[in-house]
Amino acid sequence: MDSKKLYQRKTPPFWESIQSYFKTNIGILAAFLLFFTMLSIWSEHFLTSRNMINVMRQITTNANLAVGIMLCILIGGIDLSVGSVVGFIGAVSGILMVNHGWGVVTVKLIVEAGMSIPVAFAMGLLSGVVSGAASGLIIAYTEMPPFIVTLAMQNICRGAAYLIAGGNPIRITQGAFESIGTGYIGWAPLPVIYTAVILICAFFIINKSRLGRHIYAIGGNKEAARYSGINVKRVEIFVYTLSGLLAAFSGIIYAARMASGQPAVAIGFETDAISAVVVGGVSMTGGVGTLGGVILGSLLIGIISNGLNLIRVSSFWQYVVKGIIILIAVYMDMYRKRKERF
Repeated sequence: MDSKKLYQRKTPPFWESIQSYFKTNIGILAAFLLFFTMLSIWSEHFLTSRNMINVMRQITTNANLAVGIMLCILIGGIDLSVGSVVGFIGAVSGILMVNHGWGVVTVKLIVEAGMSIPVAFAMGLLSGVVSGAASGLIIAYTEMPPFIVTLAMQNICRGAAYLIAGGNPIRITQGAFESIGTGYIGWAPLPVIYTAVILICAFFIINKSRLGRHIYAIGGNKEAARYSGINVKRVEIFVYTLSGLLAAFSGIIYAARMASGQPAVAIGFETDAISAVVVGGVSMTGGVGTLGGVILGSLLIGIISNGLNLIRVSSFWQYVVKGIIILIAVYMDMYRKRKERF
């Protein structure tokens, strides 16, 4: 059987696509509007232009991570390592920027030559690619559960971040590097523009490419996908490598925003990203979900976090709220599947 026939979606006309999008995501749209309205009433600062720009900037990291986790879940896996990769890459970038450790390059010469930013970027992205590819290779060739493999990678990256940084934050003093995460083009913060580009690329990969069809096919039925001629191992390795790359990029931008590489940063980021994915309608069993839903999920999680901070709700309660959101989203997914089955 041809892989295209195994999973092939007919592209509907534009207006039908819009109608289908609203129909599919009516629940999350209603929740988004409800929380948006409530927070607008409860906090006079919520709707200010300054806060809206701040919300967009805060959402970018979660949206980037959510794209990678979405792809992992679509093939029937998961990636729990993304938060630790963000912290690890921040530490790597910080080390390279301030001429500490890592004797593989003479960082002093790099700094004097004005090449520290490209090198920090390249080394950071490469580290993320290596961590993601390692997870993908182990999952693909040993068939160990993705939950266990990425949980192990989570601990490895977090430990490596502490070892590289010596357990302490690394202050970055180069304004050019900081501007990568804090700069603007017009009214739009640079991180928002980066995320917009990532989402556009993800849209074409998921909806307009053969790779996207293969990802859905593997999540729908892995054995059937293999028998149809899809190289399942290659797709799995690609997906986890891409997730690592997106986490690495997010770590670099986050380090630039904070002007420091902090090994303890991003703890719990994977929870927010998974929340955005499952709230966005991606099935935890794989093969079902849309990028549009994940974008809405990221927006919802973002405004909830921002709004709760504005009305001075303790961060401890925020963990409780996000946990409840995950439970409700997964239950709704199970309920929908049972309803379709019968």
